[in-house]
Amino acid sequence: MSVLINVTGLALMALIVWWFWLSSKGRPAKRAEHGGAIDIVVDDGVYEPSVIEADAGETLTLRFDRRDPSPCAEQVIFHKLDVSRTLPVGEKTTVTLTPKTPGTYRFTCQMQMYQGTLIVH
Repeated sequence: MSVLINVTGLALMALIVWWFWLSSKGRPAKRAEHGGAIDIVVDDGVYEPSVIEADAGETLTLRFDRRDPSPCAEQVIFHKLDVSRTLPVGEKTTVTLTPKTPGTYRFTCQMQMYQGTLIVH
């Protein structure tokens, strides 16, 4: 009986790790067109799309549409870019960035359960 409980616990932990940290890997990136905006849906524990590509020095406009009422989805934080915004439920919130340096930048909720990546070329 304890073996079954341990195996079930390990399987649930693996599912949680996959859902929150690995499920966005391999998803196609959404490319920012010059002057265009990208809509990002915040729902069910994910950003969709979760991978964004942009060019260094170009202004990037992201519109976050928060549909998930959980407190975790309340904020988006762009690590290393010192940008964060509160995301009201049922509203689109615009975040404008001008990343200067090529690289990979994470964006997450405040609990880092929602995960996204901004790839700057």
